[in-house]
Amino acid sequence: MSVVSSASSALRLSRAVVFATVCGALACALALTPTPALAHDALKSSSPAKNAQVSAASLEEIELEYTASVKFPFVVLHDAKGAQVPLGKPRLAGPKVIADVTEPLAPGPYVIAWRVVSSDGHPIEGEIPFRVKGSPSPAPTTGESTISASQIPSPPSWAAGSPAPAAEPPPAGGTSPAASAGVPGWIWGGLAALVVLGAFVLLRGARRGPERGNVNAD
Repeated sequence: MSVVSSASSALRLSRAVVFATVCGALACALALTPTPALAHDALKSSSPAKNAQVSAASLEEIELEYTASVKFPFVVLHDAKGAQVPLGKPRLAGPKVIADVTEPLAPGPYVIAWRVVSSDGHPIEGEIPFRVKGSPSPAPTTGESTISASQIPSPPSWAAGSPAPAAEPPPAGGTSPAASAGVPGWIWGGLAALVVLGAFVLLRGARRGPERGNVNAD
């Protein structure tokens, strides 16, 4: 009887040890496995990407994609001098945050600064540097707006010290050349001929009057 009881006790002890070992292993596995509720969200991708070189024509919006849906997005854009570049109000599209670029960007380096609240309620933030391709347009030189000496017209001869030519005085009496010319001679000749013809007609009529009276008396 003692041998049987000893074997039974050993079997029970071994089962208890195995059960305790399995429970410990499961507890360790659960403790080491991160749960989604305890992990913060993270930035998955961006457009433009970090350290990317883009053209100003192709950059119409900034797009940030996270590993889960986020809340309260905040996005700003700074140029090389640290000045803030105007952007549209950030909007949510699932796990994405989109902000419109409202004006063309000049060539040079830029930095996107973002901040959101992840799905577990913790705020996360970051920065994305990138560059707009192209070289700044050169400023116009002052020589382009100047006139060469050869293009300046030379002054008239009288401007070198000789007196300016005097204007011709107007005709005496203030009359114009057309008025001083008078009436043409052929008009005066025609008037004289009319006067002579009229006098001849009158004299001839006066002579014929007495002749008619003498004829009637006879």
